Amino acid sequence: MFILSLTYKVELTEVDRHLEAHVAWLKAGYEAGLFLASGRKNPRNGGVILARGDRSQIDAAVASDPFSIHGIADYSVTDFTATMTAPGLEALKE
Repeated sequence: MFILSLTYKVELTEVDRHLEAHVAWLKAGYEAGLFLASGRKNPRNGGVILARGDRSQIDAAVASDPFSIHGIADYSVTDFTATMTAPGLEALKE
């Protein structure tokens, strides 16, 4: 599993200009089975995505995000192995 942490590099008005395309990209990632969860950071200075797949898939996904393409956000990608989970989240264990 991977933790994708986005940090905005631009003002929120610029983020909002590209948000619709970013959300469409997220939806495609969910449909492809790549993304498990996503949401905004609080305060709103970026976001977090939980993803699964291999590193090349994750790197390709990050590169195709409109936020990456247009220089809206920087990504930090952390490879993470869940060894314990709360009841109901056992599918996250590898």
